Amino acid sequence: MKINFLTLIILFIILSCGSKTNNLEFIEKTTGRYYFNADEIIEVHFKEKELFLKWRNTDLKPLKINDSTFYAKELNEKLIFITSENKIELAKKREHKNKKYVFLKLNGKEKTPSEYLENNNYDMALKGYLAIKEKDSLNPVIKQRNLNRTGYKLLANNEFEKAIHIFKINTQLYPKSSNTYDSLGDALSKQKDTLNAIKAYKKALSINPENRSSKRQLKKLTPK
Repeated sequence: MKINFLTLIILFIILSCGSKTNNLEFIEKTTGRYYFNADEIIEVHFKEKELFLKWRNTDLKPLKINDSTFYAKELNEKLIFITSENKIELAKKREHKNKKYVFLKLNGKEKTPSEYLENNNYDMALKGYLAIKEKDSLNPVIKQRNLNRTGYKLLANNEFEKAIHIFKINTQLYPKSSNTYDSLGDALSKQKDTLNAIKAYKKALSINPENRSSKRQLKKLTPK
């Protein structure tokens, strides 16, 4: 009996993948939230014993390759679950350029800095961002420009408290930056906290006397 090439591929996939469902022990050990990066989560959950991922508000349904390895086409990555170490590793491939990618599992109550911020827990958010900086000062998550952009988006949505928290965090991460204090001044001014806005602009000018934005705003807020 002749078997064509396509049939062989289909048979290979079926044999490789086996059952789509997972055993209870695997489900119990792998269900949970993992760090996709320093401030972003990928969540593992199950429906009728089939594994799903929740990532950036989207449900992904990876293809099961074997009992510990799944292929997520949206990520174009093979995820290998190391249950004994509570982590997920990405299978090696050329595009990784020999870099190893590992997603560590969070404990039950642990949150990312941005999640703490979303819950108005400024102290824990700051602690989280400072920890990221200490580990990797070049991490994009804590780039001054990125945090500043986030702060101004919040301002545009009239979320003053969250914006102020973001800008305060930026001043803590980059205390020698005139721009971070200028941005904080903008947020405080929008909230009508004139006294503290003036302090922020003055701080910005103490770092950089040529900060035109702070000069202009300070002139508007300071009585003649």
